[in-house]
Amino acid sequence: MNTRVSMSDALSNVEVLYELPLIDSQPSVEGANNGIVYEANFDTNFEDKTAYITGISKYIEEAVLHSNLSLLLEQGYQHAMTLYTWRCCSRAIPTVKSPEQPNRIEIYEKTVEALQPEVAKLMAIMHFSMTAIDTFCNQVRRLCHHEKRKEFVSEAYLLTLGEFINMFAVLDELKNMKSSVKNDYSAYRRAAQFLRVISDSTALTESQNLSMFLATNDKIRTMLKTSLAQIEGYEELLADVVNTSVHMFENKLYLLPSEKHMLVKVIGFSLFLIDSTACNINKLDAKKKISVSRIDKIFKTVEVVPLYGDMQIAPFNYIKKSPNFDPSKWPICNDASTSSLQGNLLMQLPEIREEHERFIADLARYTNEGAIQKVMKRTDQEMKYLYNMGLTGLQLLSKWTNSILELYCWKLLHPADYRKGASKYEDDGEEYERATRYNYSSQEKFAMVEILSLIKGLQLQMNRLNETFYEAICSTTYIDLQTFVQMHIRDMIKKVTQKKRDLTKRHYLENHGSKKDHPELNHVRLNKRCVGPSSTQLYMVRTMIESLLTDKSGYGKRTLRKDIDYNHLSLIDQFHKQSFFWDYLLNFDATLKQCGDLSQLWYREFYLELTMGRKIQFPIEMSMPWILADHILESIKQPMIEYVFYPMDLYNDAAMHALLVFRKQFLYDEIEAEVNLCFDQLVFKLSDKIFTHFKSLAAWQVFYFYKLLGRSIDLTFLLTQRLTLSFKKSLETAIQRFESVNITGVMELQCLLEVNRLTHELLSSFLTLDSFESIVSEVNHSVSSALGRITLHIFWELTYDFLPHYCYNGSTNRFVKTQQPHVNETRREKMTREIPDVQLYGTRELNQAYDIVNNLYRGFVGVQHFRTMTRLLGYQGIAVVIQEMLKVVKNLLDKTIREFVEKLRACMPKQCKLPRSDYGSPAILQYYLHQLHEIIHYPALQDVFHCFRELGNAILFFLMIEQSLSQEEIKDLLQAAPFQNLIPRPYAKEGEALEAKIRRLEAKYAAMSLVNIIKKLGTEKQGKLVEESDLLTRERLCIGLTTFEVMLDRIRGFLLEDPVWSNNSSSAVSSNISPLSNIDDTHDFHRIWSALQFVYCLPTRHENDMSVEQLYGEGLNFAGCTIIRLLSEHRKFETYDFTYHLFKINRSDQKEDEVKNVSLPTFTERIRKFQILNQQIFACLNKYLCHTTTDEIPVERVKCLTPMTLQTIQSSIPIYQHNRLPGTTSEC
Repeated sequence: MNTRVSMSDALSNVEVLYELPLIDSQPSVEGANNGIVYEANFDTNFEDKTAYITGISKYIEEAVLHSNLSLLLEQGYQHAMTLYTWRCCSRAIPTVKSPEQPNRIEIYEKTVEALQPEVAKLMAIMHFSMTAIDTFCNQVRRLCHHEKRKEFVSEAYLLTLGEFINMFAVLDELKNMKSSVKNDYSAYRRAAQFLRVISDSTALTESQNLSMFLATNDKIRTMLKTSLAQIEGYEELLADVVNTSVHMFENKLYLLPSEKHMLVKVIGFSLFLIDSTACNINKLDAKKKISVSRIDKIFKTVEVVPLYGDMQIAPFNYIKKSPNFDPSKWPICNDASTSSLQGNLLMQLPEIREEHERFIADLARYTNEGAIQKVMKRTDQEMKYLYNMGLTGLQLLSKWTNSILELYCWKLLHPADYRKGASKYEDDGEEYERATRYNYSSQEKFAMVEILSLIKGLQLQMNRLNETFYEAICSTTYIDLQTFVQMHIRDMIKKVTQKKRDLTKRHYLENHGSKKDHPELNHVRLNKRCVGPSSTQLYMVRTMIESLLTDKSGYGKRTLRKDIDYNHLSLIDQFHKQSFFWDYLLNFDATLKQCGDLSQLWYREFYLELTMGRKIQFPIEMSMPWILADHILESIKQPMIEYVFYPMDLYNDAAMHALLVFRKQFLYDEIEAEVNLCFDQLVFKLSDKIFTHFKSLAAWQVFYFYKLLGRSIDLTFLLTQRLTLSFKKSLETAIQRFESVNITGVMELQCLLEVNRLTHELLSSFLTLDSFESIVSEVNHSVSSALGRITLHIFWELTYDFLPHYCYNGSTNRFVKTQQPHVNETRREKMTREIPDVQLYGTRELNQAYDIVNNLYRGFVGVQHFRTMTRLLGYQGIAVVIQEMLKVVKNLLDKTIREFVEKLRACMPKQCKLPRSDYGSPAILQYYLHQLHEIIHYPALQDVFHCFRELGNAILFFLMIEQSLSQEEIKDLLQAAPFQNLIPRPYAKEGEALEAKIRRLEAKYAAMSLVNIIKKLGTEKQGKLVEESDLLTRERLCIGLTTFEVMLDRIRGFLLEDPVWSNNSSSAVSSNISPLSNIDDTHDFHRIWSALQFVYCLPTRHENDMSVEQLYGEGLNFAGCTIIRLLSEHRKFETYDFTYHLFKINRSDQKEDEVKNVSLPTFTERIRKFQILNQQIFACLNKYLCHTTTDEIPVERVKCLTPMTLQTIQSSIPIYQHNRLPGTTSEC
């Protein structure tokens, strides 16, 4: 439809646009707004109970009663709100000062007119209290019937009775507290009597009853206890309520903060109702009806709980008021020496931080994954993960909220004592002021603000994912419920049908028939639906399941629990525990708001009542939200300024509570007025703080170019120079300290370098400094040379201290210094100058702390030291050190060890047989002692062992460096894998397509592939570079190159170059020796090493003598076994070794003789240990040498001859023919 608009109207419409508020880029400081959304309410309050008419009748009857009790509970809490928010009206009405006052009739009429609606509310509260007590007692009387006591009562019904008990306690305390209620009713009654408004007898009786009801303290409590005393066996039912509350508290079967406190109040008030002259709770404890010790722990854990609003109560006071109170039965609560954790928030703060970091990390990971796979449908496992995450988040919010509320209640019940510091309190030390303003330390205020920020921040994050969580919750609850009902119960029905348990089968069928979506038993098919069960459906299934688990069945002595298989029983119990939280999760939005509700920190109706009208409202200095915000603004902790708006969010909670729960306009108006005043103060103080900060920053910038005597001085440049010099001094000190100690000093050097690196990083955000690597290179003298001071000192220490003085222990994988050094200790230059604290770690206390830590690494050389050396040296430094260490190894093999091997070969007998087992192990030992006499008494034997120890330590050094390098490279590869689209092989169930699963994962994480991103957004040159880098990273460890394998090849080359090692009897072809060689010949190195092994296997003669292991370590064994393996003599060694032969024979004859002061059992035990060690060393070497081709290792070709006859065994010599033929295989 075309409409004509005049020019004036068009201009006016355009001008209206200027008044339209536009959203700018400033951050929002408002709380989360409640959008207009559709919410499915599953809480039907049993209105749909007729839909389950086929169920067991007593459960439907219980549902009807439950529905009625829920309505009464709702009315009771409405009356509690009325009492709590009651403000005295009679003080605002003018009073009649004398009987002759002319307008007294008009005053009385207006008084009656104004107060009559309020008196009607009080009358309704009195009638409700009586009705509720009668209803509650009727339920108790019904359940306490001797026949009913045998029947099962559901946990939900007992909890409802507990809520009734809590409601009575709250109403009674509110009535006692509100003196304004009594004053208003007294004013109304005076006016009504004067005007004779109350004339009939019924109204007079009601008026008198109401007057007595309001005037008598603890009236509701007294009426309830009197009514219960007339019921036989009521204490057993209340004991069940107490036990249920204790069980739920200990197992954390609650979610809302108010529920935890309700359970504690129910326990205390129920015990007060039970204890009387006719029933003693101590006797119930003796009969194990209740557990006083468990309740004692609960009351100590939560000493103070919120009663209503800012009212609080100590539950243990109910026990103290009971007639049979015995302090000896409550040792924990009566122990005043132990402080309660409830009043110490600082002890809980580290745990809360850790929980928050862990959960936020999981939440962020899901958010990132969700951003990657927006279009993909979530699987059941992902839905279950979101379900668990939502439940965990609600539990954490509830726990953190409880920590703040319980501290707040603790402080209200324990106000600051004005007598200890009367000078700092204003006026007369107002009770509320002492409980809030002066009752918190600075650390407690900061802790409350921090926890408050965690609560509100997490609540906002979860609120943004509300739709996602709700979908996952509905889907998961539906699948779990239908799986349990249609599949698990189906199997249970078959089981009980076979056993002919008709009653149990009936319960199963009721569960199966009324909760499932498909009635067929034979064909089970679960359709995935995003809908949860209704409250009635959930109540029925949980109640029926609970009846199967309980010990009370109502069917005589036989319980249904005995008819159920153990595995089925565990499934039922697991489902029952899991489904407890469904009611909360299906109302996720409302539960989320209640778990983070801290409105109680603003309300102060109880303390306003204590002022007796002297104060209409407290000033903002006593209001907790402003106390916390003001403390941040006034404190010197700058990082806390980012939390300044979180305390203001408490006003949002209080306003929402005033409008939606209390429904009181005057409360909202008071909150709004206080917010306006506080926000003005906040803006004023915050603007002043911001102005001061930036003015100081500007002054510093001007100060950087400071004019002195007419000269312009660049202060930044001068500071940079001095700080660079300070860094050089600190690094020089670190390297000098390293140069003055042994190789274990690398740990302290690494620590000092990291501290200096972090200091440089912090200063670089304010000043332009040289790079830290360039400063280190300059101090290390490695700018133009690969051999820096650190590299040189590491090599020096390895060569002159580590190799000759350290012993290796394979059990601990560490090197320790020998107790008897073979050569003189290495001399080092000691630091003579005194080192300032600032050149180490900053302060003396930090120096002492780090010195204690570094001392832990100075007694040994282990994996940590080699990893540190790997990081300090880098690839270039490692290459230099290994190259120089190879020269040391070659020098040992070509000179020292070579000379010793030649001399030992001359000392060996021409032949040394392997005696027959018929001789026995003692005779064989005596034979070897005689044959190897010259080796055993060789004068330079210790020098031989020392040289082999040096060689073994060098080989172990190569191995340790290889392992450290591998770990560093593997870590780099693992960190790079997500950006290279390297997906780990996923687990695939039977029938799943592994390739399809891998393709889905690759598509899921394709957005993280760095190569694709650079090719898409970068230049062609950048694309080629990233491809080459990706290829290099992928093949770093794939080609199988290892440093240790190369070192072994180099050492093999050293051995094969020297004829002393290579021209032995096994090289028969090269030395023109007959191919038929005597196996008893002792020319080979493995025979020499067998003789040496025989020597160091000999036990020590005296107790104080040191063994070979203590003197030389396992490096000695590594050296011998490595040479044997590289010469390919390891199989001959294992076959013809003297000690192994003796050990085999001793193991068969089991003789324990002593031959020439050598204990045969001790000797063979040492042989066994060294045999195991040698096998481990050969296995380690074979792992690295397995990649060598057959062209590089000569293969022995062995030809076995025909065995000789028995008559010639004594005189004949076993022989074999062998030669080394490259490229051939063994044949026998």
